[in-house]
Amino acid sequence: MRIPAQPDPVDVPREHALLVVDMKGYSRIPEARMAPARSDLDSILDTAFEQSGVEMPQRVDGTFDDTGDGAIFVLPASDTTRLIDPLLGNLNAALCRYDRKSRLHSAPQIRVRSSVHVGPVSLPDRRNRAVVEACRLVDSEAVREALDAAEAHGAYLAAAVSEIAFRRTVRDGRTLDLDESHFLSAAARVNGKPEFEEPCRLLVPGVPPVLLGPSITDARGLRPSPGQAPAPARGAANSSSVVAGHRGPVLNFLAAMDHPTVIGELDTLNLDQRQR
Repeated sequence: MRIPAQPDPVDVPREHALLVVDMKGYSRIPEARMAPARSDLDSILDTAFEQSGVEMPQRVDGTFDDTGDGAIFVLPASDTTRLIDPLLGNLNAALCRYDRKSRLHSAPQIRVRSSVHVGPVSLPDRRNRAVVEACRLVDSEAVREALDAAEAHGAYLAAAVSEIAFRRTVRDGRTLDLDESHFLSAAARVNGKPEFEEPCRLLVPGVPPVLLGPSITDARGLRPSPGQAPAPARGAANSSSVVAGHRGPVLNFLAAMDHPTVIGELDTLNLDQRQR
């Protein structure tokens, strides 16, 4: 049997896009229902990939790894934008349709954490830092809290997009329907992994960051330097800032405020029209 040659450690592997998905609460599903639930998730993913114009990776070439409660997908770097927009929105919509129209009464709900990253990946072994980072992102407290917030607002998906993937796609204007205002900046940290701390952008399709921010412990970004006060999160409430004559937080809206969910959450609106 011929043993394949090992890659030269000096060589930087080719860049790939990474999508990691993880089903919330999979380990708590009764064993007899695990396989059907996972099969349903696979069908939902197939639909989202097809709708997004992204070819589903195959097991044979190392570009797909079944993790039990989810999967790791390795794709060409050119697909990075499509994994964010439109795939994340299509995946959330497919999960919603499944829950409302297809899910059996006895079947568990399917809610998904996901991450999108880009970096050097060697195939077929995938023994690279980029894969580890993508898995850490999907396991971070920030995206777990985002999924809890998603459930409260009727969404089924929360995604953590790495800073490098965000810069190359959203910030560089490659996404069609999403821009920076749809994302919440946060720090990704994992319990029990103190060495991991990376900036990321959180996305819950259909839920604006102003509603997502209060649920995210690390929404203001990385830990400040000693003696430095943390900066307030963009679009989040600042409890120390009040409009004269009124008690309560001030929300700074950087665009037209017409989202029905936002309007429904505001009991009192005081307009400060002073020139700045």
